Amino acid sequence: MASLGTGSLSIPKQKLDPWLGKIKGGSCVATLSAATPMTFGEGESWTFDIGEAEYVAEGAQKGASTITPTTKPVKPYKFHKTLRMNEEVLWADEDRQLEVVDDILDLIQPALSRALDFGVFHEINPTGGAVVAAMNGGLTDTTNLVEYVAADKPYVSLDAADALVLADGYVPRDIALDPTYASKFSALRGVQSEQKLYGNLRLATEVSELDGHRASVSNTVRGQGVLAVDTKVLGFVGDFSAIRWGVQKSIGLEVIRYGDPDGGGDLKRNNQVAFRAEVVYGWGIATLDAFAKIHDLVTP
Repeated sequence: MASLGTGSLSIPKQKLDPWLGKIKGGSCVATLSAATPMTFGEGESWTFDIGEAEYVAEGAQKGASTITPTTKPVKPYKFHKTLRMNEEVLWADEDRQLEVVDDILDLIQPALSRALDFGVFHEINPTGGAVVAAMNGGLTDTTNLVEYVAADKPYVSLDAADALVLADGYVPRDIALDPTYASKFSALRGVQSEQKLYGNLRLATEVSELDGHRASVSNTVRGQGVLAVDTKVLGFVGDFSAIRWGVQKSIGLEVIRYGDPDGGGDLKRNNQVAFRAEVVYGWGIATLDAFAKIHDLVTP
């Protein structure tokens, strides 16, 4: 009977690729913006404004074309999740090793997926909710602010956010919503009708449609119960293609059998083992002008 060994488990490609795909199932950022292939370390993303084309009359000379580059840094940020289990989980033969990997990854994946949102949206450490100084420039820092008014229909604040993004020259095609804000749209009915006004909106992370926007709903938008200071954000509206993100380092799954890797006490003394998964995301935001924030500073 072979046992599951100590050290790093090799996660096969057929396991890793679906796991990475599941990031979209728990992250608004990953749902609304495409991942960019990255290598480990700091880098830069570029956007270019080349202006419009020039008309050239017959026999006339061509003028100079201009190009205005904008550079934004892309930095790596590492997150981990460590799970303790009774050491009996290691008493498995070779045929069951991949089943163990499946189970562990399924447990760890949601937290590591949400971590991307907490960083890009709020610049926080999801454990404890404190702001991380190195994560400078999250969506919460946009100066395009809309105050939600409870007496208004929810589309009033959405329209106002759209107007701010449009005024800065960007198209507000996407929205990430807190479930409490999304439910206000979902509850609206037509006049003297049971027909939902926003029947295409789903209260889920996967993409649905809200009033012409690609919508994704998650409690990471407000982060209530996670953020150390509640910012009462209800939604981020804008062009999510302005976010550059990717997985810089492949997921590693480490089996730890000795010591105290997480402050929970000696593993051997407690007849436990620990499984640790780590992921390194890289991200940068081309411009915060492409986004507007809807928040509610009145409702407790």
